[in-house]
Amino acid sequence: MSPRRRDAEGTAAARAERRAELLATAAEVFASQGYAATTIRQVADAAGMLGGSLYYHFDSKESMVDEVLSTFLDDMWASYEEVLAAGLGARETMEALVVASFRSIDRHRPAVVIYQNESKLLAASERFGYLRDSHRRFQEMWISLLARGTAEGAFRPDLDAGLVYRFIRDTVWVAANWYQRGGRLSADDIAKQYLAMVLEGISASRD
Repeated sequence: MSPRRRDAEGTAAARAERRAELLATAAEVFASQGYAATTIRQVADAAGMLGGSLYYHFDSKESMVDEVLSTFLDDMWASYEEVLAAGLGARETMEALVVASFRSIDRHRPAVVIYQNESKLLAASERFGYLRDSHRRFQEMWISLLARGTAEGAFRPDLDAGLVYRFIRDTVWVAANWYQRGGRLSADDIAKQYLAMVLEGISASRD
């Protein structure tokens, strides 16, 4: 490899690394302050750079949040597809999906908060139509799984599938508002605790 090519690749790698750092900073600011209320200058200040310098990496605030959200959703759906392709029973699939969800929160916590707080507003734009598609796909996946679990005898038939879906969705994903990496419980530990409460309840056995 020529020195010129090596230098060019090193520069490209450094730029990609810096871009990733800026995205992480932007995600934290959007999550804490709200996307609409955040300015480019505030993101630049948090990153320790001039506002104009941020445009060297991104053409707009919209481009930043777009990449933050699409990266999170692509990663989440890749993990879900791996679970769904494993051929597990309905209960085991539910358990694996909940674990995958908490791992997504661990990897993309600020993006999850942004998705929860801003997706309805952003989805009104054609650019963010994939947010509507992801929401619909997510709901269909869970409703289908719950119906399969009922047919398999794994889940109670007297509960409304739509209500159960909303309960699981809200119970799991709201954790992004308080979850901190490196805390007393890992993402997997929390997932196991949640599953125990959802599937077994919190009452002590009287046997």
